[in-house]
Amino acid sequence: MRKQPVWAKPALLFAASAALLLASTVGSTRAALTYYSDNYALEMTVAQSMGVSLTENGRIVSHRDYDGSAWNGDGSGTLLEGILDEGEKLIPGKSYEEAIGVSNSGSIDSYVRVILQRSWLNPEGGKDTSLSPDLISLNVNTGSGWVEDARSSTPERMVFYYTRPLPSGQSTPLLCDSLKIDPAVMKEVLEETVSDGEGRQVITTSYAYDGYRFCLEAEVDAVQTHNAEDAVKSAWGVDVTVAEDGSLSIP
Repeated sequence: MRKQPVWAKPALLFAASAALLLASTVGSTRAALTYYSDNYALEMTVAQSMGVSLTENGRIVSHRDYDGSAWNGDGSGTLLEGILDEGEKLIPGKSYEEAIGVSNSGSIDSYVRVILQRSWLNPEGGKDTSLSPDLISLNVNTGSGWVEDARSSTPERMVFYYTRPLPSGQSTPLLCDSLKIDPAVMKEVLEETVSDGEGRQVITTSYAYDGYRFCLEAEVDAVQTHNAEDAVKSAWGVDVTVAEDGSLSIP
């Protein structure tokens, strides 16, 4: 008997999957702030403060300041809010604005580091490593003072240092400016042959990763420029060399 395939329009399937990816993800994203070691916090005076803000698409999503005795500000926030217009569905392969940067909201210069983490969750909420984090593609602006620490990075976790001192009140160049979900996530198709109850066999088609969610997390750290080599080693566990112009060299 001839098998009768049943197909939905590919565009509808793409849109349904994309909508689930983003709609479920917004609540799972995180923007966190961490800081330098306590050893170097003790060197600060009340007249000086250290602060850092994580920015996304021109807005502050998370910030905290330390005045030598207490923390001020909100150390957590949500990424990807407003990435889509109302009623818009995420389209794999399309680039969306995701401009992430760092601002120095303290009164002293500092060095900053950003850790980006990408992952996939199945419909039950568990992490699924069968999908590559590389399918969550960020357009990183290396060469603008940002460098990736390849030794500390993994496919899921990317570590970036801004190698120049960040003056008080100033912002870094953008670390990344766009996000795109690779269309390869839609290529794995499942086919199932079932009976329609009238003796005919029907082939149904679905996407293997329909209903999956992607997660993007960002964490920023700040270290004082005073005694920078020792401060970076204490806070981040990394050996760096500081040039005369203050720029960091990371092996």
